[in-house]
Amino acid sequence: MTTIQSEAPRVASRAEWLTARKALLRQEKELTHRREEVARARRALPRVRVEKDYTFDSTEGPVCLADLFQGRSQLLVYHFMFHPDWVEGCRSCSYLADHFDGMLPHLAARDTGFVAISRARLEHLRAFQRRMGWEFDWVSSFASDFNFDYGVSFTPELLATGEASYNFEPLPREAPPGMPLELPGASVFYKEADGTVYHTYSTYARGLDPVIGTYQWLDLAPKGRDEDGLTHSMAWVRHHDRYDHDYRVDAVSGYVEPASRHECCK
Repeated sequence: MTTIQSEAPRVASRAEWLTARKALLRQEKELTHRREEVARARRALPRVRVEKDYTFDSTEGPVCLADLFQGRSQLLVYHFMFHPDWVEGCRSCSYLADHFDGMLPHLAARDTGFVAISRARLEHLRAFQRRMGWEFDWVSSFASDFNFDYGVSFTPELLATGEASYNFEPLPREAPPGMPLELPGASVFYKEADGTVYHTYSTYARGLDPVIGTYQWLDLAPKGRDEDGLTHSMAWVRHHDRYDHDYRVDAVSGYVEPASRHECCK
């Protein structure tokens, strides 16, 4: 591992700091306005009618995609990496999932539902969810094509066809060493009053960055994400019940264990 160290910012007077801070504020405002422009363009994307009938396993029994809205017109889906053969969910996806529960009542107040969907069987999802202490809705797509159709699950056979893609780019015909057959993403759906469901948006890989609240807070701190010396941007992340009081990672001390084979979000 190569450790990358940068010089610490110089020490300045309060007046000098204020001048520099105001200059940065101009850049931040430009970024905010640009982000709003992109958000408007995102909302203006054309929508695609969902023609296929998808069935998911839930705690309430088999449900269809329209059921997941729970009476709301908008639905956010997090594609949580959890292969049927894995004993626990992806660490990086779990890092994101630690942010989900607090937003649920606020989303509901804005006519928006939320659900995580994984290919693992429901009993494995429920066991891991209990371990993590999460409350958000989580259903299994084990018996459907949903994950494959929305570009987050793959098989060696699918890759071999040359038709598989991730983040709107083609994947190699043979998975490189270490490439998982499950990848992360988020998709958005809209339901008309007559029950017609439309797919409006999907994002993958670094497109998920804005929804990782911890990263947004770390970006405000002097060391930022401090991942420059790590072999993988999320290599430091653990399931939250596997941190201990003494666990610390930074670009100076480095990382203490290799990333597992099914980590994501490079």
